[in-house]
Amino acid sequence: MIKSMTGFGRSEYNDEKRNIIVEIKSVNHRYSDINIKMPRRYSFAEDRLKNIVKNVARRGKIDVSIIVENITEDDTNIKLNTMIARQYYDNLKELKSSFDVSGDISLSFLASLPDVMKSIPDVEDEEAIYKSLSVPVEAAVRKLNEMRVVEGNKLSEDIIKRGELIRNLVKNIEERSPVVTIAYTEKLRERIKELIGNNVIIPEDRILVEAAIFADKCSITEELVRLDSHIIQLNNIIKNSNQPDGKKLDFLVQEMNREANTIGSKANDIEITNKVLDIKSEIEKIREQVQNIE
Repeated sequence: MIKSMTGFGRSEYNDEKRNIIVEIKSVNHRYSDINIKMPRRYSFAEDRLKNIVKNVARRGKIDVSIIVENITEDDTNIKLNTMIARQYYDNLKELKSSFDVSGDISLSFLASLPDVMKSIPDVEDEEAIYKSLSVPVEAAVRKLNEMRVVEGNKLSEDIIKRGELIRNLVKNIEERSPVVTIAYTEKLRERIKELIGNNVIIPEDRILVEAAIFADKCSITEELVRLDSHIIQLNNIIKNSNQPDGKKLDFLVQEMNREANTIGSKANDIEITNKVLDIKSEIEKIREQVQNIE
């Protein structure tokens, strides 16, 4: 199935120690670019969490935001650094003696000095914390994927519809193409008559040779067949896709545009040229849609 690279997923999970909120946003990108923003203390889990996302969303620029709100004190320890406290105390006593100032060195003042009392995260059980983080990440990824699938279905419908429009235009050009040679032959006869008059017999075989050369030079049969074949292949990929096919579709659209350009340059007919312009317009719209496909 075709999936869009655009989507959003959100999930919230509580493991009785912490409340975890995960939001995932994705937009189109040429490759897979996954960025996770979360507290540094949980960075040990980043690669494994990225793999969870990558297993589902294999292409796109994906931003993952993980907010962790601690609701207990179980994973935080307060550490006392007596060595730093002793240095503060001795230096304050020396300062007091050197400048002959009064005042007590109180416990509350000493405890408030930098690094005397420090909150140290307790993350020894990394596996348990990873499991808690992975639950909302997996849920948010599922919601992201659901949105990408829905958007992908809409893109598929639009591309198939535009492909059918192009196929109809190709058929119209195929019907018009033989008329171009006939019209050229008649114009050639008229032009010769204008130049040499009606009293001279026009060599019909010479006119037919010129018409054949023109027809060969302006033949667009191969390009029309290839363009139609590309559209059939485009439809088959969309209907039977079971992997990220965005790059394959993008290449196919480039080939479609190449064939349309060749048809336009060889046609030598205003009616065909106008239809080619319509085809190129539809191909451009397909290309814009394909840019969003995973």
